[in-house]
Amino acid sequence: MSKLENKVAIVTGSSKGIGAAIARYFAAAGAKVVVNYASSKESADKVVKAITDNGGTAIAVQADVSNEADVSRLFAETEKAFGTLDILVNNAVAQGYAPIEQISVEAFHQSYNVNVLGPVLTTQAALKLFGDKGGNIINISSGASKYPLPAASLYSSTKAALDAFTIALSKELGGRNVRINSILPGATDTEGARSAGVTPGSDYEKMFITNTPLGRRGQPEDIAKAAVFIASDDAAWITGELISVSGGMYGF
Repeated sequence: MSKLENKVAIVTGSSKGIGAAIARYFAAAGAKVVVNYASSKESADKVVKAITDNGGTAIAVQADVSNEADVSRLFAETEKAFGTLDILVNNAVAQGYAPIEQISVEAFHQSYNVNVLGPVLTTQAALKLFGDKGGNIINISSGASKYPLPAASLYSSTKAALDAFTIALSKELGGRNVRINSILPGATDTEGARSAGVTPGSDYEKMFITNTPLGRRGQPEDIAKAAVFIASDDAAWITGELISVSGGMYGF
């Protein structure tokens, strides 16, 4: 039997990058997957097609995770399609870098609304669908939560908040058979990273590779494989952990 056979999973922000890889790997492991997206319908549909073409089950659902009404609809459509929920992956992210002088009020609220409020809202909704059987929550954090870089003060602080959220909820929800962990990716080659300036051959990329013991940037699949393990019963004794998947860059 596959590791996630007949499990139902929502992966937020899964039209691209790490989220898309997690959605594909979950489906390959037997899960029925809800591919959530905020605006990239075409990309989300491509992820769903890739899954269904390989014999998997997936649907795409638009929702802004920082909007309470959208989150309610996301989970209602999940229940309508699959009847329940077993796994929530909080992957949706507002990613941006700027010196402190350039951080606007709007940028602050966008970052915290997506990266912190979003997981609060989705977790609240997930608990209702988990019910008495319990469930599994994976927060996609970042190594930047522990080792913040210059111009990443805003992004890093949102991820540090997410990690604290993970640890606190592991203690709060353990008695309800809900496991919750954070994955902290290292320098991973995604569309979001490229748009933030970490492009192939750039000084930023060279710096990341130099400081990564395994000598390369991560790929979304590297994170997805770890997520499958954490979501599976193989990790049944793991909760409240901040798990670095960074090629050794963020070992701690």
